[in-house]
Amino acid sequence: MAPSDLAAARGEPSYVWRAGQERRLQMVFKWAKLADARVLEAGGGVGMYASQFRRRYTESVELFDIELPRVAQARQEVPHSIVAAAEHLPYPSDYFDTILSHEVLEHVTDDRAAAREMVRVLKPGGRIVIFVPNRWYPFETHGYYWKGTYRFGNTPLINYLPNIWRNKLAPHVQAYTKRGLRTLFEGQPVKIAHHRRIYGGYDNIIARLGNPAKVMRDFLYVFEGTPLDTWGLSHLLVVEKIGEGVGRHR
Repeated sequence: MAPSDLAAARGEPSYVWRAGQERRLQMVFKWAKLADARVLEAGGGVGMYASQFRRRYTESVELFDIELPRVAQARQEVPHSIVAAAEHLPYPSDYFDTILSHEVLEHVTDDRAAAREMVRVLKPGGRIVIFVPNRWYPFETHGYYWKGTYRFGNTPLINYLPNIWRNKLAPHVQAYTKRGLRTLFEGQPVKIAHHRRIYGGYDNIIARLGNPAKVMRDFLYVFEGTPLDTWGLSHLLVVEKIGEGVGRHR
């Protein structure tokens, strides 16, 4: 599917369910409560993950996104889908058992405020599962600007540039170092339950090249959780909200 007119500012949601999405869903299942839980997909686009939560684990699934057309499509599978901004969530405090933020924080206007809001609406003991782009992945996957024109696609090495140059080419999206991502939660009542960088599903490459590409993908997965995950596609960060009187994340 061709990128929408808002692809630069807000990214493109998942439109089809493939092995890469299934693998990430199983990561969410491993690290957070889904069965009979109250679950929120933050910035959920057309609801690809939220619909899977609802089909497999619980009917108590909600979703928000900034774009009305995407929310309208998501409502076909997830009735409790609304238009909202990540920095100002219309939910009560201590409300959700689990929140998924899948490749969303890099697009919001204020990622610290968005992180703070997710913590606010999460129940004590609940978990937020976050996927965001890794700064050290060799490609910028959200396109770039050149002489005022947006060019969609994967572009090598942009994120290796110093910020003063990198942010001129990709002002519309962030990519995070390990430390930079954790900084979003400093001073909040959370603890880090898990953090690693993960490699992609490479579904498009596998569709073209077949088994050799599968072997390459599976070989890269072995590196996850080791220093060689430095060049993974995304961070997987799991934060757990702690109760009153417990130390805050530093």
